[in-house]
Amino acid sequence: MTDVLRRGRASLAFSFFAQGAAFALLVTRIPAIQDRYGVSDGLLPVFLAAVPILAGIGSVTTEQLVKRIRPSLLLRWSQPVVLLALLGVGAGGQMAELAVALGVFGLAVGALDASMNMLGVSLQRTYGRSIMLSFHAAYSLGGILGASLAWVGAHWHLALWVSYLPVVAVLLPAALVGSRWYVDGDAAEVAAGTDAAEASRAGAVVFRLLLPLCLVMTFAYIGDSTVSNWSAKYLQDTLGSSEQLATVPYNVYMVTTLLGRAIGDFGVRKFGAVPVVRLGAVVAAGGFAVVAVAPGAWVGMLGFTLVGLGLCVLVPQTFAAAGRMFPDASDAAIARLNIFNYVGFLIGSPLVGALGDAWSYRWAMLVPMALVLVTLAYAHSFAPKADRYGDAHERPRTADVGRGSNGL
Repeated sequence: MTDVLRRGRASLAFSFFAQGAAFALLVTRIPAIQDRYGVSDGLLPVFLAAVPILAGIGSVTTEQLVKRIRPSLLLRWSQPVVLLALLGVGAGGQMAELAVALGVFGLAVGALDASMNMLGVSLQRTYGRSIMLSFHAAYSLGGILGASLAWVGAHWHLALWVSYLPVVAVLLPAALVGSRWYVDGDAAEVAAGTDAAEASRAGAVVFRLLLPLCLVMTFAYIGDSTVSNWSAKYLQDTLGSSEQLATVPYNVYMVTTLLGRAIGDFGVRKFGAVPVVRLGAVVAAGGFAVVAVAPGAWVGMLGFTLVGLGLCVLVPQTFAAAGRMFPDASDAAIARLNIFNYVGFLIGSPLVGALGDAWSYRWAMLVPMALVLVTLAYAHSFAPKADRYGDAHERPRTADVGRGSNGL
């Protein structure tokens, strides 16, 4: 019984890892993709915007599909599609082929992100303690690997398909094999000794109640996209760093995101979700403030480091809070919440860029700072209700899933 849950947790963590690697390999090679297909600077934003828009459509579609299909089945087949679409981006030669590959990638990513987090939330509910951050830590680890491999490809001037093929050749079969052990929500409850009928009761998502979490998700991804899209330019153009040094902040950001998520579950178990979310928002906002007033590149990197440590807890805890808020309709809640991941990504980069051009990039950094601080007003939405994770108020486990093993 417990082996089922442990295998399910390990296989899902690998899925997060593979997705982190695939996404990093795509976004970090955008200049090479632009050169390969001859995409103009004016047309590039259209291609980049299409991916999150289609991902949002994929997430909406997933909400409907999970009424008839298990999330594990959607995840099992959407992940190979994402990896093959990535390979298609690297192997094509015509702009139409790029458009098709990115379109398939976007739609599949929406289904993949939604179904991964659905399974993560259901496993956390079964475990009876916070484990959601560990899955997102695996994503961060995959992102670090993907970005490192992309650097190798760029350094050695490898063709895109040469960079992508070995990664896809390893991750795709491994993901298919691992998918045998995915555990859906009702199956997890059965493995833990809970009535399956009770676990699969129909429920409804009240969007008015979900809205605070949607806003937190949006603000978190505005902050994330600010770092991923503008940190290098900010260090080089505003703080006067070298081109080589300007590539460091995003890597540092990813590493600190991994570290924060690796220990974040322990903080949630000890102190509860609300204090962890509040601390994360304050640290992230403080990081943006340091970036805005930084006198030089090294202080700017310190600021981006703090942003990573703060933001890293917000997204996983937002998904977990949605699952607690709507325990009888968590799949639908997560699918809707996941859309605001892409909303934040779409808003963040253009917003900071427009403010930086019209005003100054220092002042522009205060906008994600202020938005992240709004999270403090909605922190009460993260308060545990049916599931209580934290020292001295962890709900009784229905299965011995935690003894004698450290899980992952």
